[in-house]
Amino acid sequence: MATKKATAKKSTAKKTSARKSVAKKASAKKSAAKKSAAKKTTAKKYSPAAGKSVEREMTAMKQGKLESGRSGKKVTNPKQAIAIGLSEARKAGKKVPPPPKK
Repeated sequence: MATKKATAKKSTAKKTSARKSVAKKASAKKSAAKKSAAKKTTAKKYSPAAGKSVEREMTAMKQGKLESGRSGKKVTNPKQAIAIGLSEARKAGKKVPPPPKK
């Protein structure tokens, strides 16, 4: 009989701790939403023309026509296609931030 009471106390303790963790997660999401709302008011990083050049390169990659620089190999990675599009936009003088430094 004593073991049933002990297990009942443990299960209720687990339930209350689970409720607390859910409440913490909800409050964390609210604070994250406030932070992201503050970021939306900042200026855009990329110009629409830069977005069009990236879109053009992505389409070429999906069709299998996009080739990499000197080697001429087919590009299959979407991240590489985006990098090529941004590079072309930079060369054309569009509004694009500088590439990340390693």
